[in-house]
Amino acid sequence: MTYIVNDACIACKYTDCVEVCPVDCFYEGENMLVIHPDECIDCGVCEPECPADAIRPDTEPEAEKWVEFNRKYSELWPVIITKKDPLPEAEERDGEEGKLEKYFSEAPGEGG
Repeated sequence: MTYIVNDACIACKYTDCVEVCPVDCFYEGENMLVIHPDECIDCGVCEPECPADAIRPDTEPEAEKWVEFNRKYSELWPVIITKKDPLPEAEERDGEEGKLEKYFSEAPGEGG
């Protein structure tokens, strides 16, 4: 098992999760985070830290596509280990449907 970040993170990008991760397996895109599935040790400490409920175990329905999504972008984006402010629109976008199609950016974040 591993944990994944799904589309609930897009346009919010809360980073509370990166501070508690013991193995630094989060990677930063321009407007979301992902988890490298081969680096995640399945400890689960990040899941309750996410205000947007975007971190889920890979055992949930629909998770397989997110495992591959997280793998792809964790190999392209820089690692993030420091908490940052969420995106300015985070509060209004939290819980919005269809964020992958509407807002997702393949651009990397700054990392750090």
